[in-house]
Amino acid sequence: MNKETSTSRRNFLKVSAAAGGGLMVGFNFIGCQSETAPAEVMKAYPAVWTNFDAYIKIGDTGLVTIMSQNPEIGQNIKTSMPMIVAEELDVAWKDVVVEQAPLNTEWYERQVAGGSQSIRQGWETLRTAGAKVRKLLIDTAAEQWEVDPSECSVADGIISHADGRSLGYGALAAAANQKELPEKVSLKDPKDFKIIGNSKRNVDMDGILTGKSLFGIDYTAPGMVYAAAVRPPSFGMTLTAYDDSAAKAVAGVSEVIKFGDKIGVLASNTWAAIKGAKVIKAEWSQKEEAEDSAYHTETLLAHLDKKTAEPRRVDGDVDKAFAEADEVVERTYQAPFLPHSCMEPMNFFANVTTEKAELVGPIQTPKWTQQRVADLLERPLEEVTIDMTRMGGGFGRRLYGDFALEAAELSSLAKKPVKLTFTREDDMLAGTYRPASAYKFKVGIKDNKVTAYHLIEACFNGSMFGSMPSNFPCGAIANYRVDSHNIESNITTGAWRAPYANFLAYAEQAFLDELAGILGKDAVEFRLALLEQARTTPVGEEHNYEVDKYAGVIKLAAEKAGWGTSKPGKHLGFCAYFSHNTYVAEVAEVELVDDAPVVKKIVCAVDCGLVINPLAALNQIEGGIIDGIGHAMYGDFTFEAGKTDATNYNKYRLIRMGEAPAVEVHFVESHNDPTGLGEPTLPPAGGAVANALHAASGKRLYKQPFVKYYEVLG
Repeated sequence: MNKETSTSRRNFLKVSAAAGGGLMVGFNFIGCQSETAPAEVMKAYPAVWTNFDAYIKIGDTGLVTIMSQNPEIGQNIKTSMPMIVAEELDVAWKDVVVEQAPLNTEWYERQVAGGSQSIRQGWETLRTAGAKVRKLLIDTAAEQWEVDPSECSVADGIISHADGRSLGYGALAAAANQKELPEKVSLKDPKDFKIIGNSKRNVDMDGILTGKSLFGIDYTAPGMVYAAAVRPPSFGMTLTAYDDSAAKAVAGVSEVIKFGDKIGVLASNTWAAIKGAKVIKAEWSQKEEAEDSAYHTETLLAHLDKKTAEPRRVDGDVDKAFAEADEVVERTYQAPFLPHSCMEPMNFFANVTTEKAELVGPIQTPKWTQQRVADLLERPLEEVTIDMTRMGGGFGRRLYGDFALEAAELSSLAKKPVKLTFTREDDMLAGTYRPASAYKFKVGIKDNKVTAYHLIEACFNGSMFGSMPSNFPCGAIANYRVDSHNIESNITTGAWRAPYANFLAYAEQAFLDELAGILGKDAVEFRLALLEQARTTPVGEEHNYEVDKYAGVIKLAAEKAGWGTSKPGKHLGFCAYFSHNTYVAEVAEVELVDDAPVVKKIVCAVDCGLVINPLAALNQIEGGIIDGIGHAMYGDFTFEAGKTDATNYNKYRLIRMGEAPAVEVHFVESHNDPTGLGEPTLPPAGGAVANALHAASGKRLYKQPFVKYYEVLG
């Protein structure tokens, strides 16, 4: 495995409008494509398949089908998870066919796409599944040859003996399946990996490029009707009356159904259903307070002046340290609610009959959704099935299967199969958002050293700090306290890509950068010094990060970005963060073009353990960085009377392709077990850009989106 991989894209992001072209170097995409062989190179399609376990079936020609257990949300686990099985099975990747596994909690432990945990949680199970079938096949061949299994070797699905005899998996499959799988097996030494650590293209690539029906929004079934829904126009409202006469007059509309405080429109096609929903005249009453952004800001800031009865963490005596400090520094950071903005709008299919309820669609949490549908319909769980399709993005939005429940309820009431589709406006107005939050940092300085650190969080509907009170810089500062305020809101909120860390990383790392400046210290050296304190003189409760790994990515990113070297006209900003079990450090490079800051490049160092599929890993890293920059720069979502006016992309600003900076990625070489990559590179991106913008302009940014507040600073 290469120690580093780099990409260079000659595009840039500007605070004002900008455009650019793109070029990627460092990976030969055509070469990566060729590693998944075309059909004529694969073994012939089998006449007979033999099932071995939940993951593997082998055909009589030697072709192998491997099931991918988790939902595919764009993180490429449908490729990477089977790679792990194939590695231990020791089959040629060109002879592997991948299928999406069904929901089956008896076979599979964790069928969830969330928290960047799919590979990490499945690592041992997937390896063991492949290794058990490999050993079973070797034992079967050895028995037929009347030799000891230790005398046999295997490569690319062919078992060989020193005397020259050989048998392929296909020839052994039926006989091997008559035996029990072994209980204990030896796993490969990582140095012997042939598939893991080598780039494999997305197994669905051909289908995606040719428009095959892979995604939920493509799904159809015989007798299916299409549905759209009218939902409350703002949070806190309930339905009191409606007139559906205009909707029923729309060509193609077959039925209008009230369900709860919503109205479903069924039609012969999606567009008729949407058109019918638009002309329904509904009356609403405001049952709960209609919140606005002014209230959100005022409430968040008011809570930052309060301690909590039960702090999340307390080390030492913070109050005493502040009283003895030579200087006290306070800064406040704020972030708005944010929608998920998945490219594929929410959708789901449901067919509820007297015997069963069949659902199909894009969902990150199939098991939880299955249980919720069963509860909604008051049916036994075994009567509800959910099949997973590929997803056009999720970012946490598809953890919450409200759209699946709506489809199930409409099908149950209509007594026919229903395909429900959200419009973009539906998803923006009735979504599940990242909660608005604010942080106040207060630091005490004595003899030019940090002696007290107090973080106060205020967040709607939960905590953005989550389970992270043991994150850096705790353990390095003797007197350390974290308070968190949960403020209730009727605006629906939930996990948004890199929960907890997505805003906290920017706020905390921007503050550390400013603190380093106040102390007259280099930003990188300041962080390394704090980490060294956590190593040599740790304080308080245990911290959840490994100092060597944290310091390792900091040093690697700084080295590769040329930190500390003078580059005329180029300004660097640093950020490092540990989240979702992965260590990431990023350096943003900003130039001033016509007095406007332009983000030209991000240098990123990542320690994610063993890299399963470098091409997929690179895509996840780049995507997380660009997503993080885009939302930090542009993500603005305000409410007025419980409703947002950002109902589509004409008002909700996303980063454009021509605004994406070059991204250069360096992996820390490791044989440690793999961790997550779908989320960890997003949190540091905003902090790196904010710190680089300060280096370029002298302006400190305390609110997101940056584009809104940068100009205000003048």
